Amino acid sequence: MRLLDGFGDRIRLAMAGKNNPWGKPPGKGGGGSGDGSDGGGDEPASDAPSGDKSRGPRNPWLPSGSGNGTGETGQRPGSRRPANIEDIFKNRGPEGPRRRSGGPGGPGGPNFRIPQRPNGKSWLPLIIGGFVALYLAATSFHLVGPQEKAVVKTLGAYTRMLDSGLKVTAPWPIETVEIEDVEGVRAVQVPENRAQAKLILTGDQNLVDLSYIVRWNIKDLAGFKFSLADPIETVREVAEAAMRASVAEKTLDETFSGQGRAEIEQDVRERMQRTLDAYNAGITVIGVEIDKADPPADVVDAFRDVSVAEQNADAARNQARGYAQQVLAQAEGEAEAFDKVYEQYRLAPEVTRQRLYYETMERVLSQTDKTIVETDGVQTYLPLPEVNRRRSGNGVGPVAPPSAPSQSSGPQANTGGQ
Repeated sequence: MRLLDGFGDRIRLAMAGKNNPWGKPPGKGGGGSGDGSDGGGDEPASDAPSGDKSRGPRNPWLPSGSGNGTGETGQRPGSRRPANIEDIFKNRGPEGPRRRSGGPGGPGGPNFRIPQRPNGKSWLPLIIGGFVALYLAATSFHLVGPQEKAVVKTLGAYTRMLDSGLKVTAPWPIETVEIEDVEGVRAVQVPENRAQAKLILTGDQNLVDLSYIVRWNIKDLAGFKFSLADPIETVREVAEAAMRASVAEKTLDETFSGQGRAEIEQDVRERMQRTLDAYNAGITVIGVEIDKADPPADVVDAFRDVSVAEQNADAARNQARGYAQQVLAQAEGEAEAFDKVYEQYRLAPEVTRQRLYYETMERVLSQTDKTIVETDGVQTYLPLPEVNRRRSGNGVGPVAPPSAPSQSSGPQANTGGQ
């Protein structure tokens, strides 16, 4: 501690001597060192006027000799004043160099103020009030469309339902309103990409690629909003489960047929509605439409060949049924005609028997090429069939000449007229 006390005394003596950076105090032009010198010869005693009482110690931050000037800082006329520490901190503060081009109240300066109203009051309260009123109007008034409904949540909890019209609620975040279209029909495509295969197993252990559309709407908005985490995804998953259960009860042919598709669509809709009602989902399934029912892509060629063969078989069966119906109708007609003849036969047996004989002979002999001539003296064979063919236009080539007539006593037949 004694060493420190002596060190302090030395410092005070050094600052009071000729090496003092603050210069000589006023009124002590020649002494202070005790060695009889004039302050070390740096500044003559005649440079400091004895009558200047306001001059204090010299500023150590100014260059030597600046204390002899004519101004407050001792700056010589025409010379540049060195930078002052106060000016450095004033122009280079934390906010950067200050702008003085606009004056103390100019734009961009540190003292910028909002223009005042004509009565001298500030516009700031009115601006804040306008923003508050606009915020209240935007979050308190709600326009609900004719096909829409809205649910109101107070501090995050469901409180009530809003119908269509202009409704007023507490501003956000006290009450929040969510508006939904409850009458519009919405559709879910399964699968989402039609190019993606959706293979389902049928009742006869075959695979079928199905693509279908489910149409639905909202019947209870509160259940739709708060009973399901993701309503659309729930509808898609329920539709897939119902479709697999329904197709598993049908064969492959029934799945491809129109009647089978209609039954599957109706069954899927009923299954989906039961499941969604059990979830309290607030959803009504309007209908299910099967958009595509094809065999798997790997065996589609084989299925097409089988389909073509089945179509050909169906065509042959239809043709056979048509022929059978035609023969049956002909047989029935002949039986009916026979019944009528039999009735006539029972009334006049001889007449009916003679008429049937003539009709039968006419039908049989009309298909033969023989001509019977019972008159004596007529040539035994005449080319009558050839003549008949020529008359009907079916014959070709010249008519063969008749053979030489035999000697007979009867007249000869004229072949040209027969």
